[in-house]
Amino acid sequence: MEKELFKNYKDVVGIEELKEMLSIGRTYAYKLLKQNKIKNLKIGREYKIAKIHVIEYLENNVRGEF
Repeated sequence: MEKELFKNYKDVVGIEELKEMLSIGRTYAYKLLKQNKIKNLKIGREYKIAKIHVIEYLENNVRGEF
């Protein structure tokens, strides 16, 4: 399933893609990153998020919806 989930996204995404992937707003996306709920790398002012970390977040926080 993981190979098909978010298959239209690159392996590393930014904040805009994260918002789309999770259907969340900008404020909540930044909150997840700043609280390290989704592992990320901050380069300068930009966040870089590996797609696998978004999938891990979903697996650990969304129960029974897959």
